[in-house]
Amino acid sequence: MSSPPRGSLRAAVRRPLVGRLLRPVAAFAAVVAVGVVGFSSLDGVGVVDALFWLVDPTSLELHFQAHDGPETAAKGYAVVIVSGLVVSGLWIGETVFSAAFGGQIQTELKRMNMERQIEESHEHTIVCGYGTFGKTVARALRDAGREVVVIERQESEFQRAANDDLLAVQADARREHALTDAGVERAATVVCAIDDSNANIQTAMATSQIAPTVELVVRVGDGMYESLARRAGADEVIVPEVASAEQVTASL
Repeated sequence: MSSPPRGSLRAAVRRPLVGRLLRPVAAFAAVVAVGVVGFSSLDGVGVVDALFWLVDPTSLELHFQAHDGPETAAKGYAVVIVSGLVVSGLWIGETVFSAAFGGQIQTELKRMNMERQIEESHEHTIVCGYGTFGKTVARALRDAGREVVVIERQESEFQRAANDDLLAVQADARREHALTDAGVERAATVVCAIDDSNANIQTAMATSQIAPTVELVVRVGDGMYESLARRAGADEVIVPEVASAEQVTASL
């Protein structure tokens, strides 16, 4: 059986619930490891016997009835290790319980469903940033029947995009993994719509490296950034203030 892709493992570790669970599970595993090493050092028993003592500390009594050794030290060590196992086990239980009743599991399931849909997306448009400009573009494309994936770093804006029935990835669009998670290699267009010209240019550069053939639209706040955006790979550069002024002029 083939091992899961490293990208999938990275995505799993980045999940908030998985991140919370990793700490108590790691603590439990560390206590088990310390227990095995300690019992082996105290009485020279094998790994299997040491693990059995962790599961059933009462077997220590039977062992020392038939073998010489530091019985008192082993029993004292067993008390410490079992206490650590109980505490770390309760920590795991508390994490799962709070996630189940705090709605976090439902949130994670919703994110997993979105990720599955994104993996199936082709020729879609990626909108980086869900501020006023990005929101307007994403909603207009959605209403026109286009498939849209939003990349948004802030939790509140990410949730707003999800509530607007848009597929969304919560990440920094300047990072390659964010663009990859949004399916940039299968996308038709990427719109850099963050309310920061420098961030949009950095996103454009990252996009050009991963998917050089994708159509790239970059929003900048001032015309002075246009040449930088073009060098970063932009096919079209939008200055919202200029576009609005031209629209007003045309209507007059």
